[in-house]
Amino acid sequence: METPTTELIHHFLLLMLIIVAAGMIAGTVASKLRLPDVALFIIVGMIIGQGLNWINESSSSLTNQLILVAGSSIILFDGGRNIRLHGLKKVGWTVGLLSVPGVLITVAIAGSAIHWLFGIEWLYALLAASVIASTDPASIIPVFRQVRIRERVRETVESESAFNDATGSILTFALLGAATGKSSLDAGVITLDFLKTALGGIGIGIAVGFIMIYLVAHIRVGVLRDYTTIAMLGTAIGAYLIGDFLHVSGFMATFVAGLIWGNAQSFGIHMSGKHEEMSHFSDNMTVMMRMLIFILLGSQVNFTLLADYWWQSLIAVLVLMFIARPVTVFASALPDVKSRWSLKEMTFMMWVRETGVIPAALSGMLAGMGVKHADIIASVTFMAIMLTILLQASTTAWMARKLGMVLDTENGKQ
Repeated sequence: METPTTELIHHFLLLMLIIVAAGMIAGTVASKLRLPDVALFIIVGMIIGQGLNWINESSSSLTNQLILVAGSSIILFDGGRNIRLHGLKKVGWTVGLLSVPGVLITVAIAGSAIHWLFGIEWLYALLAASVIASTDPASIIPVFRQVRIRERVRETVESESAFNDATGSILTFALLGAATGKSSLDAGVITLDFLKTALGGIGIGIAVGFIMIYLVAHIRVGVLRDYTTIAMLGTAIGAYLIGDFLHVSGFMATFVAGLIWGNAQSFGIHMSGKHEEMSHFSDNMTVMMRMLIFILLGSQVNFTLLADYWWQSLIAVLVLMFIARPVTVFASALPDVKSRWSLKEMTFMMWVRETGVIPAALSGMLAGMGVKHADIIASVTFMAIMLTILLQASTTAWMARKLGMVLDTENGKQ
């Protein structure tokens, strides 16, 4: 007779096998069709989840939360590792404006649309908008791994997707506190929370990143030099975990730790002979995490809920994509006169704003707490995930070619 523990183990292993098998098939099809694999993973998740009922993992389950957090941390770390600090410095103003005031602009515009479309109170409309306001590194970074984009554009969008998670999450929790009567909306308190969460995450990422690269690559203290890839994985998870324990942004911490690892040479630490080993390991890990995250997300799409609010949710997400995002990009990029963004570059940045892991996690949390209008928030979130990933992620390569954003694979130039 199987014990509850044995049943749980069998359930987990079977879930992994089904997702990985389906993911390999979807990835192969995506490669043949030259589409981003995340889009096919979402579709396959819908088929084997809601269609065939082969997997039925709720968004609130421990397994699902573990996969979302660990997968996002690893993907964020890898995204940071592939960004060069000298390039990030050049676009720092744009990234900062996109990540803070840009999120507020998005929430204001999308929240107004949700308030008008659903007729719900302003507080809950803004809460729904804050859930979907941040862009998603787990979907953006993998797409940019498949399509070689002009470097400064890629670094801007990837960095924004890491940094604006903190803004979106802080704003969501502030509005949630006001909605549940646990606190009042206070601009000063929200600002302090943001600074604590964001700067704390950056500090943790720097500390963990430097300690680990010294232990791996330093001539005298590099005691972990034979365990480079394991130490890299430990850095990604450890930075998130320490940040979360200290109530700062764990996702920002793991992204910054990745930045430190990817720019070790800039700090006089040479990872000689280790780049190929790290890249091979990282590529396989991020593919695995993409499979797990997006197939699970696809399997959890609630079509019954979408049927109840489909046209309102559709219009709300179209406003997010075609009004809020362009206004946000123009308001953030134009003041950065040093970067001199072209219209084509700004147009491309408007198009790549996929919604995914963090909004899904926030929406699931609100539903689990029984927050008022949680069904409307979930419907808008599901629609945002499906529409942005299936429409925008699938056409990123086409849009990049049309706008001249693709780099020559031989010389790295446009």
